[in-house]
Amino acid sequence: MSDAQIRLSFFATILAIMTLWELIAPRRALTQSKLRRWGANLSLVVLDTLAVRFLVPITAIAVGAHTEAHGIGLLNQFQLSDGARLILTIAALDLIVYLHHLMFHAVPLLWRFHRVHHADRDIDVTTGVRFHPIEIVISLGIKIAAIYVVGANPWAILIFEIILNSTAMFNHSNVRIPVTIDRVLRLLVVTPDMHRVHHSIVEIETDSNFGFNFPWWDRIFGTYQAQPKEGHLKMTIGLRYFQEAPIAKMGWILLSPFYAVKRSLFRG
Repeated sequence: MSDAQIRLSFFATILAIMTLWELIAPRRALTQSKLRRWGANLSLVVLDTLAVRFLVPITAIAVGAHTEAHGIGLLNQFQLSDGARLILTIAALDLIVYLHHLMFHAVPLLWRFHRVHHADRDIDVTTGVRFHPIEIVISLGIKIAAIYVVGANPWAILIFEIILNSTAMFNHSNVRIPVTIDRVLRLLVVTPDMHRVHHSIVEIETDSNFGFNFPWWDRIFGTYQAQPKEGHLKMTIGLRYFQEAPIAKMGWILLSPFYAVKRSLFRG
């Protein structure tokens, strides 16, 4: 199997598992049409894939092969076991994803594209793949640069990509996890209750809990918030200025970064 087929297999499997879990044990009642939202969010996956294929001439895996073959990057300067290299690669790339996410909130121009993700007024497994194509292309550029700096090899990149995509769908899912289990689980991985705070309409909560895989970076850098002020059942999801917007229409999704709105914390 090619790396694309492997990633697609994991994507489809995790999507199916989380969809079933959401049906069996939902955390919140949905407020929007699930059919329209899912149609829009999954259509974005197709557009994002096409954008990457036609606009980016190289894959992350190919970049990893190049760094490995030519000894480029920090990890290639040391004699490391395969296990140690894998662990260090995942930790380093995850930290870069955290900083990258923080940057997309802090820089007004980047926030315009990232707010497509936050405009979703419900949060479930498909919110984890709802990203504007331009954000995806920019993010891939950042990822390629990170791979060169870190010196990640192809297998480590593939494993990291699978983990990242899987945890993104998991922590965006509308699933109910007992509080006692969540309290322990969020010491190791970003849980749905932890990440849901990040999708709150309250901007100070939107600008917290930036981690996708591991929860440690938020705690280390002071961006962790345990719970939303209004509680998980009463909190409002989305962005204050897009509460009436047609967030499931593809035309609106693709053009919305160019609409002028203001935030109280960051301008954009």
